[in-house]
Amino acid sequence: MTTDTTESDGARGSAGVGTDSATDPPNRITEQFENIKQTRRRRALGWLGLFVFLAFTTLQAFAATELLNPDARLETFRESLVGFFPITDYFGVIPFLDVGRYLEFIREGGLLYDPEIGGLLFQFPPNPADIYAFFFLELGIFQIFGEAGITLAMGFVGTILGFPFALVFGTLGSERVTPFPFNFIFRGTMSFIRAVPAIIWTLIFIPFLGLGPSSAAIAIAFDTIGNLGRLFVDELEEIEDGPIEAMRTTGASKPQIVFFGMLSQVRTAFIAWTLYIFEINVRIGVTVGVIGAGGLGYVLASQQNLLRFTNMMATLLAIFLLIISVELFSQRLRSRLRSDDVEMSIWELITGFPRRMADSMLK
Repeated sequence: MTTDTTESDGARGSAGVGTDSATDPPNRITEQFENIKQTRRRRALGWLGLFVFLAFTTLQAFAATELLNPDARLETFRESLVGFFPITDYFGVIPFLDVGRYLEFIREGGLLYDPEIGGLLFQFPPNPADIYAFFFLELGIFQIFGEAGITLAMGFVGTILGFPFALVFGTLGSERVTPFPFNFIFRGTMSFIRAVPAIIWTLIFIPFLGLGPSSAAIAIAFDTIGNLGRLFVDELEEIEDGPIEAMRTTGASKPQIVFFGMLSQVRTAFIAWTLYIFEINVRIGVTVGVIGAGGLGYVLASQQNLLRFTNMMATLLAIFLLIISVELFSQRLRSRLRSDDVEMSIWELITGFPRRMADSMLK
């Protein structure tokens, strides 16, 4: 009897265990499902709250910038468009944008080409004396491009003068080269330079160098130290430790490790970043020209003061041509630095742009 009772109790216990194991998984699945639904509800409420906050903040920003001002008249905006985009009715019926007025001002203002300087180079038959004067007396490689050449020269000089200082500050600002907190001296200096916009640096240098391209070029050089140096620091922080440790085991000195173990790894990246900063510096050259430093920015500001909006639009067209030319040149050089890219000429970059754009949109 005892044996039978024990066996029946064991059977009931086994049945109970089986029942619990059969009912527990559904309960756990249900609980996990409810947790997932609650998490999604909280996430949806969070996104809704963020959207409401951004919408409210955007409304406040529009009010602060007076874009909600009821006195702003749409008709005035439409009338101003006519000044920027002159329309000519061909045959008295078909309206077209009068691009000829843009080209006329670009030619007369010497925005993209200075015929006086260019006449020394482009003549037939060539005059050796004038060619010598172009390269060595007038130094006209940049001046031949007129006002655009002045803007380009400001960005180029700023990059050339700022690069060595950016290289020194960026290298010494890396904790891999200079231990903390001494590296913070160089990082702090670059942060201070970045905190002051280039246009403010131009105003600072005006009392020393006068209002002109010289003060703008030095200001761009200072801005280059802060921006380019910071990019150099970030690149040095991401280098591989293997070559550095290998050089240490061979007894290399600290300067040798820095030059051959660190800088050799980031040489291509440094050149690419320098070309990128050069593009930015040319844009900055346009900006500082607005306050009287010269170049296309100065022409743009002067035409705006005279309310000659068609000439302003022509100047903007010249600025666009300058910037896109610099970007194509920089892209061409950077592509040669990347061995995995197919080399293309400048003409291929220009003529193949629509095809590459279409291929990109179809991907």
